[in-house]
Amino acid sequence: MRHIMVMNPKGGCGKSTLATNIASYFASEGKSVALADYDPQRSSLDWLELRPDDRPDIVGLDAYAEGLRHVPRNADFVILDAPARSHGKELTNLVKHAETIIVPVMPSPIDMQATTRFVEEIRHVGKVERHAVRIALVANRVKENTVIFDKLDEYLENQRVPYIAALREAQNYIRAYTRGLGIFELPEYLAWPDWETWDPLIEWLESRRSIPTKR
Repeated sequence: MRHIMVMNPKGGCGKSTLATNIASYFASEGKSVALADYDPQRSSLDWLELRPDDRPDIVGLDAYAEGLRHVPRNADFVILDAPARSHGKELTNLVKHAETIIVPVMPSPIDMQATTRFVEEIRHVGKVERHAVRIALVANRVKENTVIFDKLDEYLENQRVPYIAALREAQNYIRAYTRGLGIFELPEYLAWPDWETWDPLIEWLESRRSIPTKR
């Protein structure tokens, strides 16, 4: 059973968007997937309630209220949507549940400053220090050929954590969310530009580089 957490203490950086799309991707690949929502806003669980019956099943878990007590034993993947403002003991406890952590970062000076502090803090969490978890950064909601994206791109390249992908800002994410779908479940003619931006992240998640050697 693989646990992938989407985490950043900065609110509004797209954690639920990444979590729901990762969950729907692996479900569409025939994997048994659970989606655990730690955020009291329940954005991931709200998305799941909109999911059509004819789409691959994803088990929803209210982790904010119940933790991970009801994870199906046959789950291949558990995707964890972490809450905002996680620090200190709460951060340490959340990291204990993950082997892989994705950190989305928005193209703004505030988000970059918040990520600097977060990366410094999480690097000193015991499980991370023991190399028992893999962490990757993802630029989120970016517009190419803009000054702020160039700054974000340079900033992420210079971090001590791998920078994996840059996901563009697109209406397709809204189209998918409001229908309980993932970006990979939209028609190819509509979503192929977004599929291409996801390719590096999916490749990383499916590779041994995203799986810790120590657990």
